[in-house]
Amino acid sequence: MRILIVDDEKEIADLVGVYLQNEGYETVKVFDGETAMELVKSEAFDLAVLDVMLGDTDGFALCREIRKKHTYPIIMLTAKADFTDRISGLTLGADDYVTKPFNPLELTARIKAQLRRFTQYNDYAEKTDTLEISGLEINISTHSCSLYGEEITLTPIEFGILRLLMEKAGKVVSTKEIFEKVWGEDYLDSNNTVMVHIRRIREKLKEKPRNPKFIKTVWGVGYKIEKPD
Repeated sequence: MRILIVDDEKEIADLVGVYLQNEGYETVKVFDGETAMELVKSEAFDLAVLDVMLGDTDGFALCREIRKKHTYPIIMLTAKADFTDRISGLTLGADDYVTKPFNPLELTARIKAQLRRFTQYNDYAEKTDTLEISGLEINISTHSCSLYGEEITLTPIEFGILRLLMEKAGKVVSTKEIFEKVWGEDYLDSNNTVMVHIRRIREKLKEKPRNPKFIKTVWGVGYKIEKPD
């Protein structure tokens, strides 16, 4: 698998590259935003690690550019401990974030988890399972989504959330259950990652913020998609 690493601190990019190469991944390291921007437009990758702060641009712009055409996982690196960068990245379509300074082993583990999840959603060669509710349809085998016949591009995380809610249509799914099943990690009460991704999915479905048709908020509990009558 081919992984793009973008960081203007060469030492960090080289360090991440060494750990990933030891795991058998092919890496492409870029140290400036302009070069990275051209690369994501013309070449294919299986995952991207993007530093938020770059000298000539930022990781958010790169994330936005990737999401125009690609659904592969994106992990953002941020030097800030607050949630501003994290929420911004997740809103633009990033799948995960890691705060600097970080343990290379933890980053490697997160990369492997994202690739596992992405592969899982794209390797159902023998099945063509579909879920459909009121014009919203997902195909598990092809990791595709459509609304009234119009294709909707979802990231692996967004697809995982929507799939879980559609599989449990009519039932409330707690924020904790969504996070632990889709991310595969323990949930923390202060974690607003699910909320950010739900907002992003609603935007893609052109939902009205105050009266969404599909994903309903059950305050203090979680989310649900109603079963059609």
